[in-house]
Amino acid sequence: MRLVQFELSNGERRVGVVEDGRVREVQSARTVRELALAAIEAGVDLRQQVQHLGLGGSHDYAQLLAELRILVPLDHPDPAHMLVSGTGLTHLGSAAARDKMHQQAGDDSAMTDTMRIFKWGVEGGKPAAGQVGVQPEWFYKGDGSTVVRPGQAFVLPPFAEDAGEEPEIGGLYVIGHDGKPYRLGFAVGNEFSDHVMERRNYLYLAHSKLRNCSYGPELRVGELPRHLAGSSRILRDGKVVWQNEFLSGEANMCHSLENLEYHHFKYRQFLRPGDVHIHFFGTATLSFADGIRTQPGDVFEISQAAFGAPLINGIASGDAELAPGQVGTL
Repeated sequence: MRLVQFELSNGERRVGVVEDGRVREVQSARTVRELALAAIEAGVDLRQQVQHLGLGGSHDYAQLLAELRILVPLDHPDPAHMLVSGTGLTHLGSAAARDKMHQQAGDDSAMTDTMRIFKWGVEGGKPAAGQVGVQPEWFYKGDGSTVVRPGQAFVLPPFAEDAGEEPEIGGLYVIGHDGKPYRLGFAVGNEFSDHVMERRNYLYLAHSKLRNCSYGPELRVGELPRHLAGSSRILRDGKVVWQNEFLSGEANMCHSLENLEYHHFKYRQFLRPGDVHIHFFGTATLSFADGIRTQPGDVFEISQAAFGAPLINGIASGDAELAPGQVGTL
């Protein structure tokens, strides 16, 4: 089952099931978050909750996408109660891509730390069931205000040095009223980052991640296939300027999903009832590692057949939010 959130022409929200190019409304459901919390309270899974509510009106999926009425498949009415985060060096090819970036700057220390964490993941990232494995690299992406809907452009702030895509699979979670995290499913994501800034020094990784991101357009309910092969490409003036395969799923990772989830949700502050978490699981495919420099007007297209429609986002120049010396005093 694949779910979407969308807007009617009058702006009202709905939840829908994608079926054969159509979106069927889930009756009485306005948000996936509310649908998930109701399922948790009823002791059923999302599929059963949808079946219980039943399906109603039908909409043309392509039209909803073209009119930018498809939202990300999970969000929160208060962006401050939505945490976007991720883990890096989790895929079997990720260390090579990261080192390739750092080698261009001759940063041997960053390369050494990269390989060390990657090696730890290979050796201890897939522990036996019920055991704790090595913790991965972790980063904070932002709250819900950093997320843009499918089809919208990422904003390139004036202080940014790069606008690079990161094609990933993300886990979508809701914290139940019992204080436990519940995974709703997975979505294709673009964890948009500043790789030039990161390349200057790996300690700038935190700064490089504080950018927009997107995921969806569909939430794939259920388990993640062990092997996934998708496509990431960049279009400029309608022409493909770069394209590559990206692999995901545990068969292509050095960490298990269980291990990544444990090391995220082991922190008590991430278990606030009702909150939403979007967690990116990492990638091994970057156009920047191949020497590509994007620019405003470029379009990212990330596709994975098992997740339905591709995730498409552009790049747009943004204005400065704050100038030096503008912080007030009281």
